Amino acid sequence: MEPQALQTYLYSHIPITRAMEVEVLESARDKVVLFAPLAPNINHRETVFGGSASTLAILSAWALLQVRLTNESTAPRLVIQHNTMHYEKPISGDFYAVCQYDVPSEWERFMKMLTRKGRARISVPAVLLYEGEQVANFEGRFVAQVK
Repeated sequence: MEPQALQTYLYSHIPITRAMEVEVLESARDKVVLFAPLAPNINHRETVFGGSASTLAILSAWALLQVRLTNESTAPRLVIQHNTMHYEKPISGDFYAVCQYDVPSEWERFMKMLTRKGRARISVPAVLLYEGEQVANFEGRFVAQVK
């Protein structure tokens, strides 16, 4: 899925992405990069609001899985089940979420379970970057279920 197509999908189906001014910079089978500016995501301390940071991380992992499932011509319902987020430093400006995932054995197990049982779980990591430095890390478990 091309970055612009993914961004259009996010804006149409997940309205908070428009309010956050999320931009899809890269969208490939093994990597999704999202960008968000500080201004619509600012808190009272003039840093990124924690909820915005968490949302961007969740979105990057969800988007990567959505792209992979679309490439496999599968369209299950995909939702987050559980996540952890560790903030290492305040984010004082525009920021990025990067989700890179390429673990063939886990993906194969996930797809087999989805095909066989109609439901499967998978965990995916992501990081947040500010000025080229990692400032937070995320791990999310997602559930896919055939509609």
